[in-house]
Amino acid sequence: MTTLSPENSLSARLSASFILVKRKPPIDKTEWDGFFDENGQLAKSRDFICVNILERGLHPFVRTEAWKFLTGYYSWQSSQDERLTVDSTRRKNYETLCQMYEKIQPLLENLHRNFIETRNNITHDIQKLYDKDPLGNVLIDKKRLEKILLLSYVCNTQAEYQQGFHEMVMLFQLMVEHDHETFWLFQFFLQKMMFYGSPHLQNKLHWPQPGIRALHHRSALSLLPSPDLHSRHTRGLDVTQEHSCVINIGVGKNLDTLSNLINFLDPVFAEHLKGKGAGAVQSLFPWFCLCFQRAFKSFDDVWRLWEVLLTGKPCRNFQVLVAYSLLQMVREQVLQEGMAGDDILLACNKLVDLDADELISTACLVYAELIQKDVPQPLKDFFL
Repeated sequence: MTTLSPENSLSARLSASFILVKRKPPIDKTEWDGFFDENGQLAKSRDFICVNILERGLHPFVRTEAWKFLTGYYSWQSSQDERLTVDSTRRKNYETLCQMYEKIQPLLENLHRNFIETRNNITHDIQKLYDKDPLGNVLIDKKRLEKILLLSYVCNTQAEYQQGFHEMVMLFQLMVEHDHETFWLFQFFLQKMMFYGSPHLQNKLHWPQPGIRALHHRSALSLLPSPDLHSRHTRGLDVTQEHSCVINIGVGKNLDTLSNLINFLDPVFAEHLKGKGAGAVQSLFPWFCLCFQRAFKSFDDVWRLWEVLLTGKPCRNFQVLVAYSLLQMVREQVLQEGMAGDDILLACNKLVDLDADELISTACLVYAELIQKDVPQPLKDFFL
């Protein structure tokens, strides 16, 4: 476990510098393949790989496979043969879920009051997506995208569909080749990045979802990641057992900790946010719910930040330090103009076309500053 020390502060500062100066190029296919032995098992430590991802990033040709490790789709301890088996199992499970969904769809339309409304919302959001590149080439398949989102919702209706999830799934669809990969990566990503341990969502999420069990399709939906998933081929892959999960405390906890971090590092700003700017921080829910995806200038920048968050480097729950860094970008304007909560939110929403490396580097420096101070125990427990 990370401890508060000058060495950790220096390490974070060095990482921040390496990110900006690009001391080494991103990890490419040749280097990635060199991380494995002849059996396809990792010959390098997980910590070594994650630090390199933080400081250097991943080449696009490596991203698909690396993300399967980072999200928990694959176990870090797996061999090549085991991964082939896991992928085959996930494909078959996805196909079974699709078949089961087709059978229960009429029941959902009649018995689940929110299903039709959610389906309409998903359809509306997807239709707004621009699905072609500048040359007119089709980038995404909207029908496949809609199917994955609906299946994800049906498998856990109480988790609720969030506007913006369609953009997240689109990014996964662009990254991988097959629908089962898109579906499962999205499930594992959500579990790591948002839901598990959330004060307001923890009691809602059950894999499989109870309301669907009542429709007597328990066997199909039990294929989803769950605390009691212990089959021979998936043991160790369940993200709920991933104790080093980077964001396992929920959106509400993130917002509360962001407020506490501002109180500790920037008392002047904190006083404004408690007074005239009251409510601004709690209104930043989309930052955490959508993992900052709308703040960047390119898909590569979004993927770059997401993969850093998944590494757990330079600390756990790095997303709150990212949010703090974003707020610091509007700090001077907020204080000089005496902005109220709604105006602060508007200023935050104008933070777009950002460079991921610059933001990650800035957040690393915030972490380096933080761990040099006499940090309150709740913040220690959160980040370390």
